[in-house]
Amino acid sequence: MAVWCADEAGPYQAIPQPGASWQPISEPLRYPHEYLRGGTVKLLTLFHPVTGQLRVKGVTHTPNTVLHPWLQQELTAIIAALPPLDKVPNAAENRAAWACWQDGLSIRFTLLEALPPLRMLLVFDNLAGHKTATFVCWLMAHGIMPLYTPISGSWLNMAESIQRILVSRALAGQHPENPAQLIAWLEAVARGWNAHPTPFIWGGKRALRRQQARERRYHLGGSGAVTHQPVPHQGTDLNGGKQSK
Repeated sequence: MAVWCADEAGPYQAIPQPGASWQPISEPLRYPHEYLRGGTVKLLTLFHPVTGQLRVKGVTHTPNTVLHPWLQQELTAIIAALPPLDKVPNAAENRAAWACWQDGLSIRFTLLEALPPLRMLLVFDNLAGHKTATFVCWLMAHGIMPLYTPISGSWLNMAESIQRILVSRALAGQHPENPAQLIAWLEAVARGWNAHPTPFIWGGKRALRRQQARERRYHLGGSGAVTHQPVPHQGTDLNGGKQSK
């Protein structure tokens, strides 16, 4: 089953952007002390973690009339490119495959009576525009199950991670002057990413390092040595109390 993540990044302003840049020695980059705010843009993003592939579009505003048509166009193309199913499930198995993704939710949207085979999971932020009845019904009719991140849990959406990478590469240390320039830079960086995409793995090496740190637990200063139990300080017994003289 395909898993994609969707998000709208921004807004990004057409003003001098902080960041590092390559400059000649003793000639640091200087930001203008006066500038005009040249407008803002947002970046519509669809991200496929298992391959690292991106689909993006820069826009100046993101009402449902802009967001939904773009998502429908891109998702239709993605679904059409999926390999055919080896076996079409019967009605009971198919409904169970859809319903299992709502287990444990306190608020559930109503599944359609006639459901196509489930082909994709789409991870969304928990915004009202992602939950309109017509859009959710369109997703279900095309075999797409929307999954909404909980409140204060947008970090569960991997699209946010790739957006931070794109924005850093496109805007850090730059001075865009208008929305068109912002959009051109962001979309150009996305095309460069797609030329050599990097798959995302949940947790990955960082999670492994955190696990190893928890296992080591007590680090000894001055070297890489560790202990599984704290080393008692001088004048302290092994039970944590002070030794009497």
